[in-house]
Amino acid sequence: MAPAFNAAFDWVRRHVEAERLPTAVLGVATADGTVALEAFGDARIDDRYPLFSITKPLTGIAAARAIERGLLTPDTPLTAALPGFGAGRDDIVRLRHLVSHTSGISEPPMDSVSPMREELLAQGRDFVAGTASRYSTLAFEGIAALIEQATGGTWDAEVSAWAAEIGADGLSLDLSDAHTVADASAAGVDMERFALKRSPGAGFAGRADDLLRLGSALLRIGTGERGGILHPSTLAMMRRPLTGDIPRLEPYIAERGQDWGFTWNLRTRAPGLIDRDVFGHGGWAGTEFWVHPTAGLAWVLLTNRAMRDGVELDQLDNAIIAAF
Repeated sequence: MAPAFNAAFDWVRRHVEAERLPTAVLGVATADGTVALEAFGDARIDDRYPLFSITKPLTGIAAARAIERGLLTPDTPLTAALPGFGAGRDDIVRLRHLVSHTSGISEPPMDSVSPMREELLAQGRDFVAGTASRYSTLAFEGIAALIEQATGGTWDAEVSAWAAEIGADGLSLDLSDAHTVADASAAGVDMERFALKRSPGAGFAGRADDLLRLGSALLRIGTGERGGILHPSTLAMMRRPLTGDIPRLEPYIAERGQDWGFTWNLRTRAPGLIDRDVFGHGGWAGTEFWVHPTAGLAWVLLTNRAMRDGVELDQLDNAIIAAF
């Protein structure tokens, strides 16, 4: 572990020792690669964890690469892949709505028994597309459908393709060897049912190294290196806010200080951060992946508890940024 990051790693150690987090792996990377990595509790640095909603930008990168190939645009309607979608709606749901949580599709429980594609076609509308923002995992089934219609392959194969380019070979939908979520049942989620859904918005598991490799790859984009997983203009497109000043509905209300880009959470107005030039995503059981382009840092926290009273992630982000 790099001594400069002692405060950040001590932060994680305190929460694990206090049993607010059961286990944890924390890592920090620059464009050149991993600079600090440590495991806590009954964990090893190469352990796999369910990533939950960190899956969203992984799928988003696959969709963005389809855009680069001329197969989609952010304006492509969902009906291009699913003609039966929205039979009772008088608006048009487009890819840009799906990636920015502005589609208005009603959200089912994350472990519901129905296949996600069936739910996507059956769910009603909460609001007209583009007029409000409400967090949606089901919308990512629509993104998956568009990827599959455009590329002729499965959405997860498209994710695996870019992951292989950077050596992130621990990313997969297989949760069998991943850490269990300590309080999943208490939080009301049946993890066996959840795993069967193979959700393009929440289903991947992976190692800290996989996400640190991704962070390094994203930091290298635009530095003159050729052959990155995304063109610099594509990453800039993904980081462009899509939510503006529209109403923000629970749980991501306006006071949380973020915008949604093309599947990235943009914490550009977060009141608790030292550095607001940051994009990334968190996951249901405490997983976190954040990239700070100006600071030249990316960091990953993998852990496995859904209810984490007393754990304030802004403290960790600030400790990492202040160390470099």
